Amino acid sequence: MAYLFTSESVSEGHPDKVADQISDALIDNFLAFDTESKVACETLVTTGQVVLAGEVKSTTYLDVQKIARDTINKIGYTKGEYMFDGNSCGVLSAIHEQSDDISQGVDRGSKEEQGAGDQGMMFGYATNETENFMPLALDLSHRILKELAKLRRENKDITYLRPDSKSQVTIEYSDDNVPQRIDAIVISTQHDAFDEDNAMLAKIRKDLVDILIPRVIADLPESIQNLFNADIKYHINPTGKFVIGGPHGDTGLTGRKIIVDTYGGKGAHGGGAFSGKDPSKVDRSAAYATRHIAKNLVAAGVASEVLVQVSYAIGVVEPMGIFIDTYGTCAFNMTDGEIAEKVMEIFDMRPFAIEERLKLRAPMYSETAAYGHMGRKNKTVTKTFSQPNGETTTLDVELFTWEKLDYVDQVKKAFGL
Repeated sequence: MAYLFTSESVSEGHPDKVADQISDALIDNFLAFDTESKVACETLVTTGQVVLAGEVKSTTYLDVQKIARDTINKIGYTKGEYMFDGNSCGVLSAIHEQSDDISQGVDRGSKEEQGAGDQGMMFGYATNETENFMPLALDLSHRILKELAKLRRENKDITYLRPDSKSQVTIEYSDDNVPQRIDAIVISTQHDAFDEDNAMLAKIRKDLVDILIPRVIADLPESIQNLFNADIKYHINPTGKFVIGGPHGDTGLTGRKIIVDTYGGKGAHGGGAFSGKDPSKVDRSAAYATRHIAKNLVAAGVASEVLVQVSYAIGVVEPMGIFIDTYGTCAFNMTDGEIAEKVMEIFDMRPFAIEERLKLRAPMYSETAAYGHMGRKNKTVTKTFSQPNGETTTLDVELFTWEKLDYVDQVKKAFGL
């Protein structure tokens, strides 16, 4: 019997994502001037206020207030009427030095012997149902909000949009787990005040269905375009007026959107958030590494769907173990346990080896903090950072290195494919 599966996304203007982006902007600035920085930074945003807290071990000094304000302005919170804007909000910093009790388990005489920054388990997932090896419902949810943000910044076809928004896509699957059609799309977007509520709701619905959705569809492969149909149930701003939003409408905290950040409820999640953590924290680095493994396994043809788990003990170099689940989709006669053994031979999962393989000591994290950490485009960009003393540095930074298919040949060789 066919079944439905749903995933959601939230925009860069969602309060939790505002917090994530500020935390990751701080990470990038620390790493830009001191690649060995150890950072665990949390952010809280609410009406007119930003609170920064966390632990840092670094040789550099930053103007954290300016970094927070610049991030908020870049997102689009630039007007006093939003009751939260980068130029006027208060910024309180309670960042302090990292505990020696924590750092002693991570720092070692040899970098190769660097211990895990925390205990826990991390998961990576990949499926061949999309070109970027991501679950389709989440991929579409992200695409809807990214296109909505483009429309907001263009301020041409739709002129009343504000930064906060959410989306949700429900897809019908066949018994053999193949997407058949899109059943429902939910979009809630913050907007300017209208004179009359009913006219407002009608216009927003018409604009999103007739302008936004066609732009999303146009950028999709034909196989996915065919899943859109005239019977899709659209729920556009279903609660009605959405003028009050962002941190004024709801307090935001770093790390509260971990399912949006990963696989939209597909696969599994170990519970650790990413944003605000330097790569010595395996919550982040090992989650990227397991995604890298899963994607390369699927791309190599080992299976059409793969879940990878790795686990660590704080201060211990080697992982506790690696688990593989191919959901019965392995293309040849090999158990998931046998696949896991080969994966351990191909991929070095010591924390420092992960940092080196994926180049995680570069200031690459601001771009991860909205619209998902996985399934993004691997590319190199040029970024410039400044310190309060006027010193600047310009770096070429490779983004989303865990999305590279650079181990496909090694995987095929190991599995005889």
